[in-house]
Amino acid sequence: MSDHPLKALIESADRSISAKDFAGLMRFYTDDATLVVKAGMYAKGKDQIRKAFEAISAHFQGKLKVRQGRMEVIEGGDTALVIMETWLDAVDESGIATSTVRRATYVFRRDSSGTWLCAVDNSYGTALLDS
Repeated sequence: MSDHPLKALIESADRSISAKDFAGLMRFYTDDATLVVKAGMYAKGKDQIRKAFEAISAHFQGKLKVRQGRMEVIEGGDTALVIMETWLDAVDESGIATSTVRRATYVFRRDSSGTWLCAVDNSYGTALLDS
């Protein structure tokens, strides 16, 4: 389902993450959104989500690049479940380039104007069950 409007929206959000445009990134989230930072750690609301992305960027020395692979969108009314491959390209503590793929899950809601916004951002997907 690569032609779904959510693909372009998610790619735009990824560009904001990679460019460290965290203020711009917040336009993709609902006011009450939740970001899975890691297993058992959640950022709730735009203020916490922005701070989490700033900390994540700092952890990766500002060199985190996010991109998407295969994607499936399942819609039910004004809600959509997105299952996709998320690629994280970064530099580790030793300065070595790394690339990790996750099977992410996202929940989007469509508002009254027809705009899709992310309500749950879980780049770990079902891997949370492994913790």
